[in-house]
Amino acid sequence: MSRRRVVVTGTAAVTALGCDLPDVWNSVCKGHSGVTLLQRFDCSGVPVRIGGEIADFDAHAQIEIESKVVRRMDRFAQFAVVAADKAVRQSNIDFSMVDPCRCGVLIGSSVGGLDEVENQHSILFQRGPERVSAFMIPRIMINSASGNVSIRWGLRGPSSAVAAGCASGTQAIGNAYRMIQSGMADVMITGGAEAPLTPLGISGFARTTTVSSANQTPEVASRPFDRDRDGFVLAEGAGILLIEELESARKRRAQILAEVVGYSQNADGTHLIAPDRTCAAAARTMQAALRDAQLNAEQVDYINAHGTGSPHGDHAEFVAIQSVFAAHAGEVAVSSTKGQLGHLLGASGGVESAFCVRAIETQTAPPSVNLDMPDDGCYLDFIQDSARTMPIRVAMKNSFAFGGHNACLVYAAPG
Repeated sequence: MSRRRVVVTGTAAVTALGCDLPDVWNSVCKGHSGVTLLQRFDCSGVPVRIGGEIADFDAHAQIEIESKVVRRMDRFAQFAVVAADKAVRQSNIDFSMVDPCRCGVLIGSSVGGLDEVENQHSILFQRGPERVSAFMIPRIMINSASGNVSIRWGLRGPSSAVAAGCASGTQAIGNAYRMIQSGMADVMITGGAEAPLTPLGISGFARTTTVSSANQTPEVASRPFDRDRDGFVLAEGAGILLIEELESARKRRAQILAEVVGYSQNADGTHLIAPDRTCAAAARTMQAALRDAQLNAEQVDYINAHGTGSPHGDHAEFVAIQSVFAAHAGEVAVSSTKGQLGHLLGASGGVESAFCVRAIETQTAPPSVNLDMPDDGCYLDFIQDSARTMPIRVAMKNSFAFGGHNACLVYAAPG
């Protein structure tokens, strides 16, 4: 039985560089930074005071949505609903003209409604248990992003959430791809959403010693693959794709932006935070994604790397890429866009998948900013300083997460 083909017809990103993907893409390609000093709360006593914060975010300014609906959502779910709305609009799909039982939602997140957890914890101890909001649980659930999106359009197909740390968005897209491929659904709204920029979130990540402490120079703090990197920079936002079965898209004459052709996920099985020192699992997931896509390594033109700026994580990734791509490793273009945006945790795979699609659409690979000098022994073809115009028919997206979760997606030009 032949596999059903899956295509991308809508993309969206809500980030520190804006909430409209074409504008975000242009800023990323120009090397602009969205990392700033945090403004939403007083962080004078917090060890890390920088992040990829979305200033003055207002869901009402982005989409038509009722105030009471917004109030019942945590910040991360608001990001997801706004991004999903924009992806749906780009796809030009009319859900009243399709079977809602064949349309689903799968959105990932790493920490879910952390903002609401902190707010309600304060209310509990300051005003008592009877003052805790009745909406607390629906707001903090990681599946609330998927739930709110499915409710917005009355979708009754597969609806779920993925919680796989920083690989959540990539795994969500990959699993949604499998659902369409296998016939469980025809259309899926998928990606990731995250809002970790809270006092507790910042403090907790700081205690892991994995985040950058370059508070005085926020715009250059995120340095993926650079020799002087000192950790990642937390960020918030959402990245959403609308994917659908090829014939369904053709039937409604949708503009096909790219095709999802390969996916794999696995686990290190070694440590909750530190990457596998052998880099074997990361390499295996890339190899398996290429097999799934029925492509050779030599056919990949661009890799949007996970590349967070973590000293150990970045090293493990470039070693894995060099292992998989062997003689071709120095020829495939590689970049991490976290230098511009920071690390959106579970939303990163969604945002960066949207970037892979844009790279294919525009035949442009975005740069890795703040990458002045790669590690010794790294011979990858990093795109530094400015975007590169080049032929891109196949793009790969890597994601690696706390918990040892690994995921890889492969996108191809339509045709």
